[in-house]
Amino acid sequence: MAKILCVLYDDPVKGYPKTYARDGIPTITGYPGGQTLPTPQRLDFKPGALLGSVSGELGLRKFLEGQGHTLIVTSDKDGPNCRFERELPDADVVISQPFWPAYLTKERIAKAKKLKLAITAGIGSDHVNLEAAMERGITVAEVTYCNSISTAEHAVTMILSLVRNYIESHEWVLKKGWNIADCVERSYDLEGMDVGIVGAGRIGTAVLRRLKPFDVKLHYTDKHRLPANVEKEMGLTFHPNVESLVRVCDAVSIHTPLHSETEHLFNDALLSKMRRGSYIVNTARGKICDRDAIARALESGRLAGYAGDVWFPQPAPKDHPWRTMPHHGMTPHVAGTTLPAQARYAAGVREILECWFSGRAIRDEYLIVDKGRLAGSGAHSYTAGDATKGSEEAERFKQAGRRVAEKPLVRT
Repeated sequence: MAKILCVLYDDPVKGYPKTYARDGIPTITGYPGGQTLPTPQRLDFKPGALLGSVSGELGLRKFLEGQGHTLIVTSDKDGPNCRFERELPDADVVISQPFWPAYLTKERIAKAKKLKLAITAGIGSDHVNLEAAMERGITVAEVTYCNSISTAEHAVTMILSLVRNYIESHEWVLKKGWNIADCVERSYDLEGMDVGIVGAGRIGTAVLRRLKPFDVKLHYTDKHRLPANVEKEMGLTFHPNVESLVRVCDAVSIHTPLHSETEHLFNDALLSKMRRGSYIVNTARGKICDRDAIARALESGRLAGYAGDVWFPQPAPKDHPWRTMPHHGMTPHVAGTTLPAQARYAAGVREILECWFSGRAIRDEYLIVDKGRLAGSGAHSYTAGDATKGSEEAERFKQAGRRVAEKPLVRT
């Protein structure tokens, strides 16, 4: 029997919900492009429930314990004395989310002598040292496409919020003001702007499709160029590199995976080539942007705004400069964990586990590392390497007084 160690974010501060704002979630029958939704043999949860927090348990406990496996769920993931570190040495499977990642560094992988499978409940496995996983023969899998559209919607929301100065306008209402001039002195129309997408995969392409009706001029760059008919349909201008794209764009939205080629891609040198007063939206990974360079660009006016849903590390320390820099629209990595997205990635995690325990092949599109090499989606999107360096800073958030939640092996 296997030990499954699952790291999820904390429950709401007011307690796990007994009711929800809506009675259910919309039903979708498939993903754009034809990929099917997760296909587990059954589910032990109601779609629309809060599954991504500790008490939600991704709806896995009944399934796993019914087969004799041990499930441990915790949010305590950072620092040498955290529960994740204590439970890791004899864990067979680790499950983690990008939103509250359990960083599987080279050192942690070395301690995890029994670890065979690392699952990302969502998209993006950069919190795993992929090089170390390959060396150890650990399979890494994620639930591809489960929250791509959720993230694309969030990115479009952020672009509009920055350009229209929505956040500062809303704050005047909270302050019981009616300060129209203060609201509109930084408010512009998106119409007519040049908008660029860095990384035109599933999320980036979905953002492009959603932006087209705004009558903007669309640009993109990606190491895999889109088909000519798609470029023509959406009126896209392709750029061979990021430098070419940022020079001509008013707003740039980042959708590339984090790996050795994209780490700190948006640094002082690249930002200096952007139009003055540009906007950046980053729903990909925080480490793609140089933390201090972004803050400097906002303070100098090189950037008019930055909205990111992603940080490094996660959770970000209380003194992280992105919390206090001017003209930002940061959120705490929530884009891909809407209630509908949770239902999909929880179902996908169960599908992966069902395949693993029965000896059936995991879908190719879910695979990142398999049999000592990049595989499936990983071979298409990643470069072998380690993007976990510096993740130990996440412990500083915990030291500042965060609640630590965990579930016992058996409910009481």
